Amino acid sequence: MKSQLSDRINNLPVSATLAMAAKARELKEQGKDIIGLSLGEPDFNTPDFVKEAAINAINENYNSYTPVDGYPELKDAIIHKFKRDNNLTYDRSQIVVSTGAKQSIANVAMVLLNKGDECILPAPYWVSYAAIVELAEGVPVEVRAGVEQNFKITAEQLRAAITPKTKMMLFSSPNNPSGSLFSEEELQAFADVLADYPDIVVVSDEIYEHINYTGKHASIAAIPSMYDRTVTINGVSKAFAMTGWRVGYIGAPAWIARACNKMQGQVTSGTNCIAQRAVITALEAPISKIQYMIDAFAKRRDLILGLASEIKGFTTDSPEGAFYIFPDVSKWFGKTVKGNKIENATDFSLMILEEANVATVSGDAFGAPNCIRISYAASEEQIVEAMRRIKEVLS
Repeated sequence: MKSQLSDRINNLPVSATLAMAAKARELKEQGKDIIGLSLGEPDFNTPDFVKEAAINAINENYNSYTPVDGYPELKDAIIHKFKRDNNLTYDRSQIVVSTGAKQSIANVAMVLLNKGDECILPAPYWVSYAAIVELAEGVPVEVRAGVEQNFKITAEQLRAAITPKTKMMLFSSPNNPSGSLFSEEELQAFADVLADYPDIVVVSDEIYEHINYTGKHASIAAIPSMYDRTVTINGVSKAFAMTGWRVGYIGAPAWIARACNKMQGQVTSGTNCIAQRAVITALEAPISKIQYMIDAFAKRRDLILGLASEIKGFTTDSPEGAFYIFPDVSKWFGKTVKGNKIENATDFSLMILEEANVATVSGDAFGAPNCIRISYAASEEQIVEAMRRIKEVLS
């Protein structure tokens, strides 16, 4: 009975991306030709050299419990990656390996937030951020930026959102869902504001780091004044097409890493042993080994932006990373399409699913109620056909 469940679970929203994917699967099972552009999952296979490392680990009989915070050899690979790619120097005591970057974020929220503590979420933000903060009994504080700002809040907006209860700031760059990228200068402006509030911890989710079309990635922890108060989240799910392998990690001040290790030890313990061995090989490889995927995403981005520009009522910027476009569709609010009254982005997204057989995700779940997220982690043929269908319905 629902009345016997905890308030914690009753008040927890279902992940919007997973809910849309489930609805799309349901329609597919009914025989409908659904093109799924809702999930944030690369459509590539895991690279062969990574798969071979996993097979070798099985043959070498890796099958025992792992250290809660990860194999020492994997920690060393992560330390090398942070130095190579981000100019960040960590030691093993500052690294915690978890079952996906989502668990990494949840660990951090659980060990930092007390009841009523506020966490600033520059919006749009990934769907699970607010739910994770609320599970930790914190209060998510949305700070919104629309398409006219390229979905990036300003330092002035950040300062205005800070209160005596602010404990944490959590954001992603490249951003999911918008693909926006904070530059080194923009991150420095945040650091200048945060200098006046030394007790605020910043959590920087950089899971899309390598899916970047500018050639430049900036980590806020690389700013000297921010190093001792920043947790950098990363993993292998996106760049290495390893979503199902479930490996994420943090680089953090040692006191936060120790707390995350303690938390994880009572929840899941160590991450899958075979996946960890495979990730050692992935992180030790040069980025050139996955460049083919990045190049394909760049080509698809240009393709889908061109097609989106032809769709009536779409206002879209040019994302600099990740594999999403995030069009503002508010020009359709208050109108009726194919008998469907459109009052908000959720109505719009559902209408597109039902009338065009294309699965997208409403921006409501991302703190951006005027937008929908469209993933281009799909073949060029699927992208062309999906956008053709949407254009036809809206014409």
